[in-house]
Amino acid sequence: MSLEEQVMLFIMIVFPLYLLSFTLYIIRAIKGPTIPDTVLAIDALSFDIAAFLALLSILYRSPILISCAVVLALWVYALDIYVSKYFEARDMGD
Repeated sequence: MSLEEQVMLFIMIVFPLYLLSFTLYIIRAIKGPTIPDTVLAIDALSFDIAAFLALLSILYRSPILISCAVVLALWVYALDIYVSKYFEARDMGD
């Protein structure tokens, strides 16, 4: 079995796990008892989507998806900083 076949097999095994995690994160985001739980679920979902896009780019051999994944990850990181600042100060815009 070649390296390419092993990578494709790994990706096919990991896809259902990502779909399960997406489902669980969405349930936690909807049913989250507190706002930080909801924010954490959306944050984890966003980073998992970025990793999922990276796997899709390998599967479809499309390098444009990698740049989309990097942009999504950086945007979510900036959003995390903004939300954490809001939770600390309870004041938006400072």
